[in-house]
Amino acid sequence: MPRSSTTSQAFTTRLLTGETWPDFAALVEANNGVWGGCWCMGFHPEGFSAGSAAGNRAAKEEHARAGTVHQVLVYDGDTCVGWCQFGSPAELPNIKNRKVYEKGLVAEPAWRIGCIFTGSKHRGQGVARAALAGVLEQIRAAGGGVVEAYPEQVELRPPQRGAYFHTGPETLFEELGFERDRQIAKWRWVMRLEVRPG
Repeated sequence: MPRSSTTSQAFTTRLLTGETWPDFAALVEANNGVWGGCWCMGFHPEGFSAGSAAGNRAAKEEHARAGTVHQVLVYDGDTCVGWCQFGSPAELPNIKNRKVYEKGLVAEPAWRIGCIFTGSKHRGQGVARAALAGVLEQIRAAGGGVVEAYPEQVELRPPQRGAYFHTGPETLFEELGFERDRQIAKWRWVMRLEVRPG
């Protein structure tokens, strides 16, 4: 997989690795551990089993240094301002509404999109779009395949706090070609996109 790329909005992207861990950690720490100290561990096999923000941090760092995580970091200059997590179903087995999801499952995707996050000072500037575009570029370079996401429906509901959109808004995925596959909760959808290798 390519280690970095340039996006269309003056943002650049890099993968989360041991080398970029300090940049990721600085962003998470600047945002109070992100959503109560999750450190973007919820989708990983162990989830939040560490039991604390410090434990989640240590577990995430271990993934980054071991190469057992796929995550595109978005940079504004030298500062990490957001990310989008992705990986195989084995790498990211913990999705919400699992029982309903499995009832309608025909075939698992090659890739899953996990959480998307933008630092509080950079929201509304296209960071999430740059992150998702960077993920699709990485997937294309890795051979492509069916990509699945679980975003929140935005239309026909009251405005929501950002924390409710940790898997991203449905409209963002629509912009990049994803289509609804099936509904798994009142406001949550499985969306899919087949990415051709490139």
